[in-house]
Amino acid sequence: MTLRFTTRLLRTRGRLAALTLVLVPGLTRAQRAPVTLTVEIVPNAATKHAKDNSNVVVWLTSTDEFGDPASLGTHTAAPKNPLILQRNKAFEPHVLAIPVGTTVAFPNKDPFFHNVFSLFNGKRFDLGLYEGGSSNSAHFDHTGVSFLFCNIHPEMSAAIVVLNTPYFTISDRAGRVSIADVPDGRYRLQAWYERSTPEVLRKLEREVVISPSSRALDPIRIIDTGNPMLAHKNKYNQDYTPVTNPAYTRP
Repeated sequence: MTLRFTTRLLRTRGRLAALTLVLVPGLTRAQRAPVTLTVEIVPNAATKHAKDNSNVVVWLTSTDEFGDPASLGTHTAAPKNPLILQRNKAFEPHVLAIPVGTTVAFPNKDPFFHNVFSLFNGKRFDLGLYEGGSSNSAHFDHTGVSFLFCNIHPEMSAAIVVLNTPYFTISDRAGRVSIADVPDGRYRLQAWYERSTPEVLRKLEREVVISPSSRALDPIRIIDTGNPMLAHKNKYNQDYTPVTNPAYTRP
């Protein structure tokens, strides 16, 4: 065996060892079982509706002094290019959860003009009028809940929940919640639901400990207190004017 061949072999082994060190933590994180729980929405006498436990945002915020920096820097439950469609005079999806610092696109898929604005609580913005087939976007640079409306169509509403944690998800219709890639540790569990009051939601907050043997959490029961988006003004704080969406010629 020549000296040159021996040197190359040692270099190759060194690179493989370094690659293993990089990959092993990733494999360890990928093998973590998700944190799971169920959500039940409890209707009151005035809010009877079909059983639907969806659109509850659930998240975990680390309360440990030292977290998992590598995981915090790489994990996110949100899509890489999140968007809310405007289609059939509705926002899709109705609820979106994102990490702080995310830009959300708002494509208009209808054959008429739309507007997206939010003047309440979280991010305050107004994207103005734009025609079908075009898109606009907004950058969400601080935490909070942004209620979205269209200045033309009062029936259109949505909510964006901006969080300062990568560990979150939204419940499905059956109330199932699954948060992936959560490191072991102590967390504060919180939830948000548009048809519940802040007082009710604050009472649901609790401290939890996540470990290999404790990843199935106790269920959450949320009281439905009514839809806060049913009655709202336009962006000028005036009543909406009925529109018929006449056809228009694209410029």
